[in-house]
This record gives sequence, C-alpha cells and structure tokens, in this order.
Amino acid sequence: MEKLNITFWAGVAGWFVAQATKMIICLVQEHRLDFRYLASTGGMPSAHSSLVSALTTGVGLTEGISSPLFAVSFIFASLVMFDAQTVRAAAGKQARLLNQIVDELFTEHHLSENKLKELLGHTRVEVFFGMLTGIVTAMVVFRFFPVG
Repeated sequence: MEKLNITFWAGVAGWFVAQATKMIICLVQEHRLDFRYLASTGGMPSAHSSLVSALTTGVGLTEGISSPLFAVSFIFASLVMFDAQTVRAAAGKQARLLNQIVDELFTEHHLSENKLKELLGHTRVEVFFGMLTGIVTAMVVFRFFPVG
C-alpha cells in the first residue's frame, strides 16, 4: 500500500482552510452562507498563498530546509505570492475600469452586459495572512498525521 503524501494533503488543507475562512467571513459580515467562496479568487486570506506556503512548510518538514526541494518550493511560493499581489491585482483593477467604461457606454450604445471578474488578486495583507494560514495549517496537519 502506498504511503500517504502528507505534504500534498497539507497543501490541499491550506487551500481549503483559506477558502472556508472566506466563506465564514462572508457569513459573519453578510449573514448568508455562500458556498461559491470555496472556488473564488481574491479576498482574505489568499488561498494561493496558503496553498504554496503549506506545501513549502511540508517540504521543509519532510526534506529539511537545506534541501534542494525546499529551495525550489520556497522560490515557487515566493513567485506565486508576488504574482497574487501584483500582476493579478493589476488585472483586477483593469477589469474594474473596463467594467466602468462598459457601463457608461451601455447607456448610449447596445453592448454586452457581461462583466469582467474584478476580484482577481490580493493585497499584501491578504497574501501575508494567506501565508500564515498555510504555515499553521501545515503544522497542524503534520502534528496529527506525522511522517514515518
């Protein structure tokens, strides 16, 4: 029987905890349970950051922080988090502006009412708390499902 890949499951758990947190925040703020948050992009905390941080933490716990695999995972996580707060955030701002332009043009011309998705990226705070969510989640997963 194959051994459980705990590092993989720590990453999945990191993503799920972040997405579930978004759903709970919506429940508290808007008094409604919206399961669409389980597959949403953007928002607090960053699920992308949580997933890659949990994965990197898992690699560090299994392979050691001096391993080449940890180095690759760390660089990968850094790139994902940088992208989440810069490139994807910029794309979201552009989508918001394009939606405003379309709204203004729609009143004068017949254009498509389809909107671009605006919540694509993250703020630095959302990325930071996503990172913390991932690290803590991985530590909990490894505590309850030890390797070896």
